[in-house]
Amino acid sequence: MPDLFSSLMINNVTFKNRIGMSPMCQYASVEGVATDWHLVHLGARAVGGAGLVMAECTAVSPTGRISHGCAGLWNDAQAAKASQIVSFLKAHGAVPGIQISHSGRKGSAATALDGGNHISDENGGWSPVSPTTERFDPTEQRLWRQPKALTVSEIQEIQGQFVNAAKRARDAGYQLLEVHCAHGYLLHSFLTPLVNARTDEYGGSPRNRARFLLETVERVREVWPEDRVLAVRLSVDDFAPGGLTVEDMAEIGGWLKERGVDILDCSAGGAVPEARGAINGRTPEQPDMAGEVRKLAMMPTMAVGAITRADQANEIITAGKADIVLLGREMMRNPHWAFTAARELGVDTRHVLAENYGFFVGA
Repeated sequence: MPDLFSSLMINNVTFKNRIGMSPMCQYASVEGVATDWHLVHLGARAVGGAGLVMAECTAVSPTGRISHGCAGLWNDAQAAKASQIVSFLKAHGAVPGIQISHSGRKGSAATALDGGNHISDENGGWSPVSPTTERFDPTEQRLWRQPKALTVSEIQEIQGQFVNAAKRARDAGYQLLEVHCAHGYLLHSFLTPLVNARTDEYGGSPRNRARFLLETVERVREVWPEDRVLAVRLSVDDFAPGGLTVEDMAEIGGWLKERGVDILDCSAGGAVPEARGAINGRTPEQPDMAGEVRKLAMMPTMAVGAITRADQANEIITAGKADIVLLGREMMRNPHWAFTAARELGVDTRHVLAENYGFFVGA
């Protein structure tokens, strides 16, 4: 049996294989409520055989969204639709996961499908927030609004929003919860020295910059069941001079492990405009970075980054670089990627696809 198709158990959650659908923004929610698009989008990957299916970046508050089209989990209507999707994913053998997030200074934007320009208050926008008042890119003011620097009491309020979203995710039946601390969104912007220039207890030393993340994780862990999986997505390399490195993030991973985090989702970049070019060129390096974090932090990882082929994905697991591989664009191209990979690796496909399909085409 290729390692890619071996099962994995974390706490009381069993993944039937090591293949996951990465959380990918769909810009199809209405007032934060998922739609039938999400049921089909996520459900198709469960039918296609993925062991883990991750819901997209899901905001913990209305002003925590990137755009008006982003998903949310701050009210009961959103949780009710999520619960329907979770039931479908479980029924077809996938572990349902969700990523909760706050957009920080990247918020109040039009959807990527509509160009991504910032939205003014007059057009339904809101004031984004950040460690400081520095825009993401001061040279492109049509794209990025000037954020408000958070006070300590506002930080604590947002931590409470993460906790409330975690409770709703718990009650909706998700088995894996991921706290988003990557790509320049709020928690990552506090963590990286490229953005965080504060001089209070939430800035300065690595421990102080990590305080927002660590406190948030501690509070989320208190309400998230111990028998389910708690993950954190990290940009394990800022891809910019003076930014966080794999070694830095492995140390932070250890701090997260002490607070009950079970697995690290290792992405990269996104904190500053300077990282854009590097992201395009260095994405294929990210699985190796996940391996370094896994070794240094001595905890499980998920790998992302230009993973497209079955042999490549299998090698990542076999070489001990990660415990789960996450595919985004490639699984959008082929929702039955797990089935395709099983055929290429010589695995009996009868029980890879959902039974409704596997009965006819499995072999």
